[in-house]
Parts: sequence; C-alpha cells; structure tokens
Amino acid sequence: MKFSCEKALLQSAISTTSRAVSSKSSIPALMGILLEAENDLRLTGYNLETGIRTSVPAQITSTGSLVLEARLFGDIIRKLPDDMVTISTDNLTVHIECGMSSFNIQGIDPEEFPELPTVEYQNTIQLQQGVLKSMISQTLFAVSTNESRPIHTGSLFEVDESGLTVVSVDGYRLALRHEQVEKKEGAESFSFVVPGAALSEVEKICGDVEESAFVIQGARHVMFKVNDTMLVSRRLEGEFLAYRQAIPRNNPIHVEADTRTLLSSIERVSLIISDKLKSPLRCLFEKDVLKITTRTAVSDAADQCPVDGDGGGLEIGFNNKFLMDALKAAPTDQVRLELSTGVSPCVILPAEGEENFLYMVLPVRLKAGE
Repeated sequence: MKFSCEKALLQSAISTTSRAVSSKSSIPALMGILLEAENDLRLTGYNLETGIRTSVPAQITSTGSLVLEARLFGDIIRKLPDDMVTISTDNLTVHIECGMSSFNIQGIDPEEFPELPTVEYQNTIQLQQGVLKSMISQTLFAVSTNESRPIHTGSLFEVDESGLTVVSVDGYRLALRHEQVEKKEGAESFSFVVPGAALSEVEKICGDVEESAFVIQGARHVMFKVNDTMLVSRRLEGEFLAYRQAIPRNNPIHVEADTRTLLSSIERVSLIISDKLKSPLRCLFEKDVLKITTRTAVSDAADQCPVDGDGGGLEIGFNNKFLMDALKAAPTDQVRLELSTGVSPCVILPAEGEENFLYMVLPVRLKAGE
C-alpha cells in the first residue's frame, strides 16, 4: 500500500474516526484505525458498539490495507508540517514521510479488525445536517446514565407523517424535539432507539449547514450518513417510556418568560449550590413575577424574574441543574411554563408558534425551612 494525502485532510479524518476507537481492549486492532487504499482512502474506527468510517481524497500509488494504533498515528500526523503526507507499507512496517520528517512504525494485520455491521435499508429519512445536529444537542442532556434501564440510555427516534420526533428521558426530566423531514422512504411510521454515546458522535460529525444527512434504520443497527462520513451503531432494544401519556397538558397555570432572563436569575441563585452544599430552588409563582430562593447550611440567595401571567401563589421546588439544562437547550427567546400543583411536573414550551420542542422537569419536594 502506498498513498499521498494532504496533512489537514488526513488529520481531520483521523480525528473523526478516533471517536469510535476503543481506549482499552484485549484486541489490539480495536485500539487502531483501519486504513484502506482503493479508489480513495478510507479510515475506520470501531469499538464493537459504534463504528465510524470516512473517506478522503488521496493519490493512491498501490492499493492495500493496514491497521495503525490510533493514538500514535494521530499524534504523528498532528505534529507533521502542513504538507503532503506519503505513507507506504512493507508487510506490517509503515513508513510515514512529510517534508523533512519521517517515521517507521509497526502496523497491525487488517484481518484482525472486525467488519462493520451491515445495515439493511429498511427505512430512511433525510433532513438538513443543521436540523439533525440541533435536535440531538437539544435532547441529549436528558438521556439517562442509569444502566438499570438500558433503553433510556438512548434517544427515541419516532417517524410518522408529521416528521421526526426525538425524545430523551432519565426519570427526572424529559426532552422532546420535533421537525419535518425532507424525505422519507419505507414504512409510513417507525421508531428506534439510538444509544446516547453514538448520538454524541453524530452531533460532532454534523455541521451547521443545509446539506442533507441521512438516517437509515436496519434490523439491529442504525446508520447516519453525513457527507463522506458514516456512523453505524447498534439499536437499543426494549420498551421506551410511553412519553405522550407521561406529559400533563391540562395545566391550569401558564406563565411566559424571557428565556435568557429566567436562566440568568436561576444561575445567580445557583451560585451557592454545589455538590457538597445541595439545595433545591424554591420557586414562588405570583402575578407577573417569579421569586426564586435557595438556602444551604452556610448561605442563602434570592432573585426575581418578571413573567407574563399569574402563578396564583404556587410554590414548587426544582433541581437547579435540570431547570437550567432545559432553558439552555430551548431554541426560542420566549418560553411558556405550564404548571398545576407543587408536586406536578413543569412543562416548558415555546411561547409562540409551532410546538417544536417540549421539556418536562419533575419537581423536588420542599421541606419546611429550606
């Protein structure tokens, strides 16, 4: 195998595929990147859960394949001068040249690298990369880290005639985003659950651009295709939360607030809360004002945020981080908070226009004197 490639292109491809490389494994090949020189140069990383493959243009003198240890290969390419990189192999010895620099390193037999799973094209959706990126980033924070319910360590992708809905839940909160899709092929409606770790990588691969991304559902896996890069992940199996029944919508109290102003008030009060000094936010919804207080063993804090609407004196407690995460993800300047009682969830929606996002945060029981 022998090829030449622009250093910047090769470095970018290594960075992308390295995200799917195992940091520790009893199989050395899983800690490496598979290089395949054929019509173009393909790089693949695979940790048996998630696989990432990307292609880069290269001048290929002779075809072949080899696995290189990802960390060392990445470090070498990153430190090389900005020039053409030439890589050639002699059995398992790899010779790397760029400008005045040269390296000889040992490769790994490509036969030891496991094949990426084949994804049968059962159902496909097409949407803008920027839209997919925002849908993932604005729901990923609510994915559960509790392995006792593996199905909730991923996000539900639900496709029907109205478009794509992405839902994440962790037992304390729910995040939902909905958008129309450019194109859909296959069943009229279908759904699957993608692990949060894989979605985190899809978010990084997608750009804030109008170019299309493709999501392909297979029998046991799902594939995301973005430009010259594809990511393959296993699907999570199990019964996802029946989220529509879990969201209360007949809430008698509706107040609207400026998203940034409300977030700033919560952030100020949260300054005295830490891992050692935990305390819920005590929120008092009155007419046109939300009063927020908190008290720890050593300090207390209070702030007020103007709102539109009458909270009727409802007092309710929240985990400050959960409330802040939802407001940071909300993609509108104005939000509507729907509430019912001090032990019922708070539902956060756009104040105007289409309901393309919804966040639900469960309350924290307040103790007297908190």
